Amino acid sequence: MARKPLPLGTWGKFRTYPFHTNEKGKVDTYRSVTNFRDFDGRTRQVGAYGSSKTAAEGNLLEKVTERRDAGGSSKLTGSDKFAKAADLWLMRFRQMVKDEKRSPGSLDTYRCHLDRTVLPALGAVRLGEMTTPLVDKVVGAIRDEVGQSTARSCRSIISGVLGLAVRYGAIRTNPVRDVERIEGQPKRRPRALTEDERNAWFALIRSDAQAVRADLPDLTTFMLGTGVRIGESLGLLWSQVNLDTEEVEITHQIIRVSGDGLIRIRTKSRAGERMLLAPSWCMSMLRARAAAGMRLDQPVFPDTRGGFRDPSNVSRDLRKARAPIGGKVRQDLSEALRDARRAASLTQTEVTKRLGWAGSRISLIERARLKISQADAGALLDLYKVRGQVRTELLQLVEEAAEGGEADAFAWLTSHVFRKTTATMLDDAGQSARQIADQLGHARPSMTQDVYMGRKAKNPGAATALEGAFSDGQQSKSMP
Repeated sequence: MARKPLPLGTWGKFRTYPFHTNEKGKVDTYRSVTNFRDFDGRTRQVGAYGSSKTAAEGNLLEKVTERRDAGGSSKLTGSDKFAKAADLWLMRFRQMVKDEKRSPGSLDTYRCHLDRTVLPALGAVRLGEMTTPLVDKVVGAIRDEVGQSTARSCRSIISGVLGLAVRYGAIRTNPVRDVERIEGQPKRRPRALTEDERNAWFALIRSDAQAVRADLPDLTTFMLGTGVRIGESLGLLWSQVNLDTEEVEITHQIIRVSGDGLIRIRTKSRAGERMLLAPSWCMSMLRARAAAGMRLDQPVFPDTRGGFRDPSNVSRDLRKARAPIGGKVRQDLSEALRDARRAASLTQTEVTKRLGWAGSRISLIERARLKISQADAGALLDLYKVRGQVRTELLQLVEEAAEGGEADAFAWLTSHVFRKTTATMLDDAGQSARQIADQLGHARPSMTQDVYMGRKAKNPGAATALEGAFSDGQQSKSMP
């Protein structure tokens, strides 16, 4: 029976023997040889020398290892740690960002997840030790301790790193392939602003001095008139606005990258680069802004110094605008809670940290911009050590302040609601999913239909088409 050949890039048993003796007849040189199967499929003898048997074998091991790495172009082996493979994967991702094949924002997000979550769990594990049960356990722990969204991102990162290890020959298969997929929560039904809600929203932000200073009325008008994202709106230059043909060219967006600050990059995909014809009411707003003074190389919606605005700051301005100051009862409650916090010698930051709340939540509560539940109020009063009659009165005030009002009408609104509203208005006007996808910059119309079109009936003409299927007599006989 023929002997099974060596796998490519591997070697056989080392054979070491004396090669040279000195004048006294003592061996001073050893030679170690082995058979190495090169990447052309041929097996060749490789040898190395040393002053001792151990030295000769060590030199031979180094020689065949270098031959394997050079011949196979491998930068990884099964004995390398996951952290080394992750560094190589990040290096390749950075190159794809330079080639504009990936977004700098994605690189920033993946690097953050790697440093904070993935490497602490897997960084010291050797590639040859990576198994499906191990990765499944790690991803499951991330899901339970951090959240589903982070777990999905980490699963993709681990898969990318180990996929690179497979291509380099360090491991044979990617163990992430059989890891259980993370099912997200059912998506909320798309909700768009109705005509009455649009009118109420504009009335609200035009009467709010802070919202006007944040340029929200014009920015909202532009987003509703075009369906573009916040980052795309902020990346628009005056040179891309044609006031004569009423067209705007969308090619770039503004994002923030750690270490680099705000940068202007191309849109998320080629489908995102589009020429849009704006409605007259949107162009009227742009003409009024242009008449006030502009330069072609300036952004249409600049910051106070004429530069690019941060999308995160705009989102924060929207959150403030959608939560205006509440009524008299809520204002009284906010002042009482603020006084109780100060009496407890606690800062807003200390309170949010102890309760695990979002950083701006206490600020919104103490400015009467956020409705508070009995449970949350109880947690605050426990922390502030408020007891007795004062506690009872404050909890009663919480109940009275819980009544809905103008301050709660747009609590659900986000910047993407404007895109959904644009999509729904186009849908109501009879535009096809493909046409609406082109407007929004989607490559797939299915994304537009599933996420952005807020229709209640999937096929409103179905009832009319089926109306004549039965005569009145047939209906009475066949229907219960």
